[in-house]
Amino acid sequence: MSSPTEDLILNVDDTDAARYAKTRILTRAGFRVIEAATGEEALARAAGDSPALVLLDTKLPDISGFDVCRHLKENKSTAYILILQTSASYVATPDKVRALDCGADNYLFEPIEPEELVANVRALLRLGRVERELRDMDRRKDEFLAILAHELRNPLGPIRNAVELLRMSDPSPSPVHEHARQIILRQTDHMVRLVDDLLDVSRISRGKIALRRAPLDLCAVVSGALETSMPNIEARQHQLELHLPDELWLDGDAVRLTQVIGNLLNNAAKFTLPGGRIIVSVLREGEDAIVRVQDSGIGIASEQTGRIFDLFSQAGHAPDRVQDGLGIGLSLVQTLVRLHRGSVTASSAGEGQGSTFEVRLPVDAAAAGAKAASAAAGLAAPQNQRILVVDDNVDSAHIIASLLQLAGHETHVASSGGEAVEAAQALRPDIIFLDIGLPDMRGEEAASRIRALPELAGTVLVALSGYGQDRDRATAIAAGFDLHLTKPVTLDILTATIASLAPRAST
Repeated sequence: MSSPTEDLILNVDDTDAARYAKTRILTRAGFRVIEAATGEEALARAAGDSPALVLLDTKLPDISGFDVCRHLKENKSTAYILILQTSASYVATPDKVRALDCGADNYLFEPIEPEELVANVRALLRLGRVERELRDMDRRKDEFLAILAHELRNPLGPIRNAVELLRMSDPSPSPVHEHARQIILRQTDHMVRLVDDLLDVSRISRGKIALRRAPLDLCAVVSGALETSMPNIEARQHQLELHLPDELWLDGDAVRLTQVIGNLLNNAAKFTLPGGRIIVSVLREGEDAIVRVQDSGIGIASEQTGRIFDLFSQAGHAPDRVQDGLGIGLSLVQTLVRLHRGSVTASSAGEGQGSTFEVRLPVDAAAAGAKAASAAAGLAAPQNQRILVVDDNVDSAHIIASLLQLAGHETHVASSGGEAVEAAQALRPDIIFLDIGLPDMRGEEAASRIRALPELAGTVLVALSGYGQDRDRATAIAAGFDLHLTKPVTLDILTATIASLAPRAST
């Protein structure tokens, strides 16, 4: 999409005298003006010359000005061009409404005084400059978040994988060490998802959050959320009651549902006075799985129950605490639950009478079988693959290589694109895990060089990158990679990836 030329105006009118008069007025006011006499000519000139504004008459000999306006606004390359529509024939309020509905930025009835025309053009151009600045700021924000996410992901990978390496090297740790390991893993996973959310800011604002669905046991999700929330519950000395069945299977995003339940638990702890009571129940009703969080806290006033899930809504705070939070937690809870085809409700007998939050999610009986089949496939994964790990972050490369070596694979390490190509030629690995950001060349270039070597035709290439947006994946696949993984990668992800790619590597 080309940027509009700030002082260029396209004047569209099939009447020569009217077109000449408006062009003369605008030229005297200091604008550059190009002209068109038909709708088709107007569309072509708008696409080719990128004017900042189109002064558009409604009556044209081929297609109406209303349709020209609609076409310009529906086309991505011309959607940001401002349109000032004019008419001497359509001068009723419904005509103006029609023009605005088609995308016009303003609508003037003719005859138009020269001063009024110039003033309207200048006002719209000021609006256009503000819009362009906002779009540019939004673009820079997205670029900043992408770079920030990349830089944060890089150290998270070695941290998480180092913990896994400790577990594999010491299969019987003390309870204290295992507890500490689990805390590091949980908090690292939480950090990873927070980093991912940085890239989802615009999508969250539009209610577009992508789920990573998989078979899951809701009871395990609730247990995980409780572990995360227990410090808050214990700090306020609440009595916790937990009622869980043996298992209850769903198809959903475990991390997002943990986020949902953790948010409800943290709210219950925050809005209940010290020594209060919190009851967490999981049960099945028909085809619904239910998570119910009840507390003896401050309750919800009847007039606030209906808007408790609105964005930025805050229904009060416990008297022993300063009000905190931005009021987005319950709104996000509702969004995530709805994405799972479920519902969430809040009820209370009134202020000081406690609250009950209930999440309903559809049960998926097939999820348990799918999970078991996936686990069996993982156990059957072929071993003894020759693997080359390429990353200029030495800690990251060696940790991944050590994990894979303990899992039974032959591993080698390189730290640059040139080393990767040379090592690949010498080793002829089955699989190469190749970082995208390398000091001497881009990972895509290294992949292209490897793909050009006939003796490496059977080698599987997996991109590793802190950049994980759709365009990054598409670029990697176009460069010759078989798969793109976003950092940090866990041992489970590595094992599953090798299991899925090993048959290709052996052919």
